[in-house]
Amino acid sequence: MEVTEKDINHLAKLSNLSLELAEKTVLKRDIANILKYISKLDELDTSGVEPTYQVFEMENIWRSDDIKSQDADREALLSLTKEERDHQIKVPKVL
Repeated sequence: MEVTEKDINHLAKLSNLSLELAEKTVLKRDIANILKYISKLDELDTSGVEPTYQVFEMENIWRSDDIKSQDADREALLSLTKEERDHQIKVPKVL
């Protein structure tokens, strides 16, 4: 795959970078070298090799979703606020 200047400009735009012409030239060469190196993987014979989806033996640890009693009740918490309306804490407008 050949890396074009259009590719470099697209990558720069996606990355929100403004690049000088010299930087684009260096980046184009570097990306071409990276792709050339990675393309060596195409030469590997992977027939008979199972795909690896997870390299660690991990599993979800589930716990029950139990409701625990709280020391404070709604009215006690609302009494600590400066303002409340309709049993809710009133806060300043953000937007």
